[in-house]
Amino acid sequence: MAALLSAAFLLAVPLCCTAAEGTTDETQPAVWTPKELTFVYQGFTTKYSCDGLRDKVMRALLQLGARKKDLKVEETACTRGFGRPDIFPGVRIKMNVLAPATDTSADSPDVVQARWKPVDLKLKSNDFPTDSTECELVEQIKNKILPLFTNRNVDLRGDCVPFQASPAGSSLKLEVLAPAATDAAGATKK
Repeated sequence: MAALLSAAFLLAVPLCCTAAEGTTDETQPAVWTPKELTFVYQGFTTKYSCDGLRDKVMRALLQLGARKKDLKVEETACTRGFGRPDIFPGVRIKMNVLAPATDTSADSPDVVQARWKPVDLKLKSNDFPTDSTECELVEQIKNKILPLFTNRNVDLRGDCVPFQASPAGSSLKLEVLAPAATDAAGATKK
C-alpha cells in the first residue's frame, strides 16, 4: 500500500520543474565571489596574439556575468611581439561572479537579488555570431572558464576538427546567475 501511495505521489509531482530549474523571472539571493584563473589557449586551427586573446576572453567574461567594475584580464608572458599570433597565448583573470547565497552569507550587506539569464556566447561583437574558426576557443572557454560561474543548461554545438574551420561554426548557449536588475551605472538595485 505504501508503495502505491509513493508511486501516486510521484505521478502527481510535475516532472518539468525542479528547484534548480526555475524560470528566469524568479529571483534568489546571491553574493559576489572572487575568482582567479590563468588561462592558456592551446589550439591548432586559429592562432591568437596575447592582446587578441585578452579581448576575446574579456568579451566572454562580461557576457557570462563577471562584474565589470573589478574585472581584470591581463596578458601573460608572450613570446611574440604586440599583435602577432603567439604559440600559446595566455591571460590572467581576476574577477567577481555571482554565487548563490548560503545560510551564512544571506545576511551579508553584499547580497544581491539574482536570476537566471540566458546567454548565447558571441566572441566578436554582439551583432555577429562566433566565427567558424573559433570552435577550439569556445570549447576551452566551456571547459576551463565556465566552471568559475554559476551556470546551468549548457549547450555546446559544433564539431571541432584540428586544422579545419567548422562550416556551421560553434555555439555555446547556457544560463548564468546574473543580477536581477541594474541601474545605468551597473550597480545592482536592491
